[in-house]
Amino acid sequence: MNFSPYSLTMLDAGPALQQGLAAIASGQTSIDLGGLNNLDSAAVATLVAWQRAAQAKGVQLQFTQVPPSLKSLAQLYGVDLLLSE
Repeated sequence: MNFSPYSLTMLDAGPALQQGLAAIASGQTSIDLGGLNNLDSAAVATLVAWQRAAQAKGVQLQFTQVPPSLKSLAQLYGVDLLLSE
């Protein structure tokens, strides 16, 4: 799954969450965030939910090409370790 170009804000977090959960359920272990160009705190919550879903399946989910703005938000909320590339 990748975001190119994509927005992940409160307005579109619901569909993105479902898309990511479906990808994880089908065995995907990497999500490319390189095209993510518009985000807010909902992006952090979505990524945390994806990580929890992956952990529940016993797999490690990796995020690639994490935008600096998302890294900054994750650090602010204390979940930046979930985004390590």
